[in-house]
Amino acid sequence: MTSPSLPVLDLSRLGGPDHSAFLAELREAARNVGFFYLVGHGVPAQLEADLWREARAFFALPEAEKLSVEMINSPHFRGYTRAGREITRGAPDWREQFDIHAERETLPQTPGAPPWTRLQGPNQWPAAQPALRPALLAWQAALTAVAIRLLSAFAEALEQPDDSFEEITRDRPNQAMKIIRYPGRAAGESDQGVGAHKDSGLLTLLVQDAVGGLQVQGENGWIDATPIPGAFVVNIGELLELASNGYLKATVHRVVSPPGGRDRLSIAFFLGARLDAEVPLLALPPHLAAEATGPTADPQNPLFRNVGENYLKGRLRSHTDVAERYYADLLAGAPA
Repeated sequence: MTSPSLPVLDLSRLGGPDHSAFLAELREAARNVGFFYLVGHGVPAQLEADLWREARAFFALPEAEKLSVEMINSPHFRGYTRAGREITRGAPDWREQFDIHAERETLPQTPGAPPWTRLQGPNQWPAAQPALRPALLAWQAALTAVAIRLLSAFAEALEQPDDSFEEITRDRPNQAMKIIRYPGRAAGESDQGVGAHKDSGLLTLLVQDAVGGLQVQGENGWIDATPIPGAFVVNIGELLELASNGYLKATVHRVVSPPGGRDRLSIAFFLGARLDAEVPLLALPPHLAAEATGPTADPQNPLFRNVGENYLKGRLRSHTDVAERYYADLLAGAPA
């Protein structure tokens, strides 16, 4: 199956008679585009319907209720962010959103503890919407299973053992997700829903409503990721780029704001490695290694093999108000 914009891959072919063909298509899509649609994933439609219902209900809450769980209250970067308060490449994104991660305990801050240990902790949940928590956590669990299955397929596609990523995702992978609303922008205003960027984890799985706006950077310009009902938009992140020594490329993408009078909703799930892990360097076979030219060298976005360090880097840049309140010791003397 193909789309006018991005490849469409059917996960139900994995493990069947088309297994090898699926792996070849997966490798090609990730190598050449870095984005694809995923169908046949097996996630129940009702689970997605529940998710959309609660996402819309959250953004319809009174502002005071949303601000009661504002991210500035969380040193772990969890909670609500107003439009214009998250930064990408130095410019504000015009989107409001609610971030959660896995529900885990706060790590003790002993002398000499790595700074990334401050990232782990509980989520915030709005008291006015008790159904939000089970809906988001159920979606997080379902997409974690899909993403882990995809990671195994990626390992096979790179001619590695299918459990190559198990060590860095076992027990406590970095599970992050956000529900996002992009308000419409009037003519003449900036159309930066979210600025051009790469994702920092292993894999991202996105669902979006019928309003377009997601664009992927291709060789000849921006490619529209036109919404397909029931399909996930999948892209690889910086950690897979590092693990494959650049054979797989984390692709730059952005969201263009909808026109005035409309809004756009999307829900993104990000699977990353355990925060205490080091990204392995896969021993690719010679014919693949010859095409692995190393990870992208971007002085504005250095990549670190220590997962916690790599993830913390992005959080500090994106949420400067949280960074200034809880991480001021790290910002002193740091590069802009």
